[in-house]
Amino acid sequence: MDAHALIARYYATFNATGNATGNAGDREAFLAMLTDDVAHDINQGGREAGRDAFRAFMARMDRCYREQITDVVTMASADGVHAAATYVVHGTYLATDDGLPEARGQTYTLPGGAFFTLRDGQVARVANFYNLQDWLAQVGAGA
Repeated sequence: MDAHALIARYYATFNATGNATGNAGDREAFLAMLTDDVAHDINQGGREAGRDAFRAFMARMDRCYREQITDVVTMASADGVHAAATYVVHGTYLATDDGLPEARGQTYTLPGGAFFTLRDGQVARVANFYNLQDWLAQVGAGA
């Protein structure tokens, strides 16, 4: 599969399942796009390894946030091994996440980006980046 098509399908599947729709019933379709040993570099956090760790991360995301990804633009290396995307997240903060401000249904719009390593038509690594201070300001941290 072409790297651009894979990344487009990754975000389309994210938007069609899980926290984007409020229905986590088909989250497995999204997780099936990942290699068993996927590396997940969390924004301003550590690295988690494996599909099960990603599943647990997504369960937390589904509980705390409802997000829709729009305006996705992809870039890919000529060999199709590396890709990147820029996007906009439209979200609602549903439940208080560990170490973050209290959730009160706040909405946010946040530009972000991701870097990918691809292997055998699946995502082997994803690293997401966004401006945490911007998100905190939008959800009223310290207010």
